Amino acid sequence: MAIDTAKIQAVLHRFVSGTNDVEGAALVTLDGLPLVSMLPNYMDEDQVAAMTAALLSLGERIGLELVRGRISKIALDGEQGYCTLAICGEDAILLVLASPAAKQGVLNLEVKRAVKHLQGLLS
Repeated sequence: MAIDTAKIQAVLHRFVSGTNDVEGAALVTLDGLPLVSMLPNYMDEDQVAAMTAALLSLGERIGLELVRGRISKIALDGEQGYCTLAICGEDAILLVLASPAAKQGVLNLEVKRAVKHLQGLLS
């Protein structure tokens, strides 16, 4: 079955525009290719997608080595905001960028909802 990128784009647009303090989002393949992105203009979507896949791969290895099992999310906290990578089905990763003002509990809840919706579109 083909992926309906227009529907995925609509979901990401609603997520980014409707979630407080979210600055951008992208859905990328496990191989590091961008499927759909709504990133800030100054970011290169190909480079971001490749780094997202590399970070997930490293996170999975760490999870195995530290006997944490299969991971579902990776979170980075930086001085200028948050970055969350969430496993989105068998073949995709959702990357979310949020401002430092983002409330972590609300952000995590909204990411879970977006992942569930996207998984339905990807299956």
